[in-house]
Amino acid sequence: MTDSPTADLLMIAMSRPATLGPGRLICVDGPAGSGKTTLANALADMTQAPVVHMDEVYAGWDGLADGIAQLETILLPLVEGAPGSYRRYDWHAHEFAETVLVPPSPLLVIEGVGSGAAGYDGLRTALAWVDAPEAERRRRGIDRDGDTFAPHWDAWAAAESEHFARDRTEARADVVVMT
Repeated sequence: MTDSPTADLLMIAMSRPATLGPGRLICVDGPAGSGKTTLANALADMTQAPVVHMDEVYAGWDGLADGIAQLETILLPLVEGAPGSYRRYDWHAHEFAETVLVPPSPLLVIEGVGSGAAGYDGLRTALAWVDAPEAERRRRGIDRDGDTFAPHWDAWAAAESEHFARDRTEARADVVVMT
């Protein structure tokens, strides 16, 4: 392994067989505010891979399970070489908006809470777990999303903790990154 989690994750993914038709899938999971987007963006910068952000597929603050369910419409068509898709959630309108197409590509990165859901293990090429101390994650989340996230933090944290415990996400990760 190298000193770069981004390089390590890419090396792992490229050393394994393709899982989405001819393409590979890297998922970057972990609790809110941990640094998942930063790692996913670094992967995209290094590879030009498209990134799907789970924040666009959750059905609001209570939508973790619905977001995870949308992985099916993204991933299963890609296995067959067809574009996947998802409905983008409009956080200001509090409803789903347009359908976003995800074309087949040599590498796809999906980042966000639930992106590493165990139900899709057979389609994932590599999984990263990103974490940070709770106080730091909370500060980052509130700094990023402002006061709109603050009243929802505790409920969201409880939902993601329950999901991670059930799916054992961190234990299944190929790379663990503490930020």
